[in-house]
Amino acid sequence: MTAVPSNGGSLAATGAGDVAQISVGQRMMSATWGSILTSLLVTPLDVVRVRLQSQTAPINNTSKFTAHTTHAFKELPADLGVTACCREVFWVGNTPEMCLVGNGAVTRTSSSVIDCAVEETRQRNFNSTFDALRKIARNEGVWTLWRGLSPTLLMAIPGNVIYLSGYEWLRGDPRSPLPRVFGENYAPLVAGSIARIAAASAISPVEMFRTRLQATPGTGTGHFRATLESLHQMTALHGYSSLWRGFTLTMWRDVPFSGLYWWGYEAMRNVLTDVREMGSHARVERRSRRSSQSHQSSTTTFIDSFIAGSVSGAAAALVTTPFDVGKTRQQVFRHSADEIAIPAAAKSATIPELRPEQLSMPRFLLHIFRHEGPAGLFKGWVARCMKVAPGCAIMISSYEIGKKMAQGVNSRKIAEGDRI
Repeated sequence: MTAVPSNGGSLAATGAGDVAQISVGQRMMSATWGSILTSLLVTPLDVVRVRLQSQTAPINNTSKFTAHTTHAFKELPADLGVTACCREVFWVGNTPEMCLVGNGAVTRTSSSVIDCAVEETRQRNFNSTFDALRKIARNEGVWTLWRGLSPTLLMAIPGNVIYLSGYEWLRGDPRSPLPRVFGENYAPLVAGSIARIAAASAISPVEMFRTRLQATPGTGTGHFRATLESLHQMTALHGYSSLWRGFTLTMWRDVPFSGLYWWGYEAMRNVLTDVREMGSHARVERRSRRSSQSHQSSTTTFIDSFIAGSVSGAAAALVTTPFDVGKTRQQVFRHSADEIAIPAAAKSATIPELRPEQLSMPRFLLHIFRHEGPAGLFKGWVARCMKVAPGCAIMISSYEIGKKMAQGVNSRKIAEGDRI
């Protein structure tokens, strides 16, 4: 049975008369190599995005940041210097809670301690995407920009296989009810949203791990292990279902993004096809457009899919940035809250005061808007768009070219079989 094109003929690369159908395995291979290439190129911008969004607003009243000691501080070596002290260990949320000199209590506030706090605040406070790229690379090492690459690949490969395969079936398979129920214009929006839910359900634990890992500043080498241990402690306290704790947060961001992305992608591909065919046809009908896209050359397919993916991805990323800000802040807050709550769980039965990050997503976004204005809701939008636009362009064009190559291999096999 001949496959029906799923995105104006391109995403399901076989047209009405094609016999060189692309197998599921070939689609998976196309999605895999596209995921690897995309992850390598855009991970630095993802690290910057997470840092910018998890960076809290400046606090004007610093009177509460008085120096004090805790049990953990008494374990420090006596010869610990100011610079080493303030380097990483006692910094939470990019705010200098304290700097210590020596072992035990702080005896006095010295100018060196203040200078240390000022310098560390400057190094860990990011004003823009490019400022964050520069400071992270200089102060924490260039390879910090690729922190979280392993979980990114672990998440991207199966996630994109499920996502793209699911979208193709929902959008183009004759057994799918979406085109009949929602029509050709809105089927991409619904199919993209449903496919994203299925993919996110499978990779939500890895998404949580990656976000926590990338949000951790510093130059140490034990971040990966420390993040794993924190997740282990979380599951011991709350059960394995807590690994999907960020699922709802992810859905707030990814479902509208995916729907808008596929809706815009197919519309843009159709516009590009219409423009290209305008010289020979007064009007390109939908069926003719699909057939034309499925028979395009590899170069044309790459250019059209790259442009459509980039434009649609950037637009969808910009519109959904507030949800991304809310998701990142709530996940990072829960990571910090878990580290505090685990040792204190058995000591106190009192109900803590509800923090803004513990509100529902709409109420939390309203809180950000009231206290930080529109800029707070769109914090990190440049890094997000710079990551998403090329990421979507590279992923979809790599996927399309991979399928085009597979279709060519299948066609040659069929031709050789006919000659025999």
